[in-house]
Amino acid sequence: MMKKVFIEGATGWVGKELSKNIIDDTNYKLVGGLSRSYAGENLAEILKIKTSPVPLFDTIENAMGDIDFDILIDFTSPLIAKKNILNAIDKGRHVLIGTSGLSSQDYEEIEEHAKESTVSVLAVGNFSITAVLLKKFAETAAQYIDQFEIIDYASQRKVDSPSGTVAELAYSLSKIKTPKIEVPIKDTIGNKETRGGDINGIQVHAIRLPGYVLGVETIFGMEDEKLIIKHEAGTGVAPYLNGIKIALAKMGTFKGLKRGLDTIMDL
Repeated sequence: MMKKVFIEGATGWVGKELSKNIIDDTNYKLVGGLSRSYAGENLAEILKIKTSPVPLFDTIENAMGDIDFDILIDFTSPLIAKKNILNAIDKGRHVLIGTSGLSSQDYEEIEEHAKESTVSVLAVGNFSITAVLLKKFAETAAQYIDQFEIIDYASQRKVDSPSGTVAELAYSLSKIKTPKIEVPIKDTIGNKETRGGDINGIQVHAIRLPGYVLGVETIFGMEDEKLIIKHEAGTGVAPYLNGIKIALAKMGTFKGLKRGLDTIMDL
């Protein structure tokens, strides 16, 4: 049966291409979207696509009052995402989270709501298959190497830090082990902030400069050797669309919160 999809951030960078992709997919029906800038307008007209009207709303509350949907896909801002996600979960909708910038505390609250429901909630820091593979390779390396840190690359315009990709990676690696630090950060002589931020017990260094889109580098160090695992994204949306489709197909096949595209893939 065709699943009804609602996209938050439907007129954003990912949202526009994702909307077109879902409209073209016979397995899904795009029934609406969230866009404060275009609230009240028809997304199909904005995208210049000949299809049935796709209404845009300013809030998730207004949307739920007018239309019904099975899956909420969130690509908005961490400032509004959590409230909308919790609202959807409590109303019995499956939720696919693509928004970055949500904290560990946010996910703890989301998980509590998800536990009390019967819906699928999947949070993905990066839908790119190569980013997923970086995470799996890094998890394998962390089982054997005790010292590692993460570098987080993004453009100068990215306001959240760490990126969703890095936050998810740090969370995943922390479940394997907390890296060994020879000199405790508190004992650093000079400016302690230059040693990066502590994300789930892992040192993360964020770079925000022109020329970068999104990237992550996990560096593992051992005596007389090191291992560097790196992922870099281009400016296109296609890698993310592929991962989103994999995620969408799994919505409704599990209950509660899962974090990471790899958790629903056969890797």
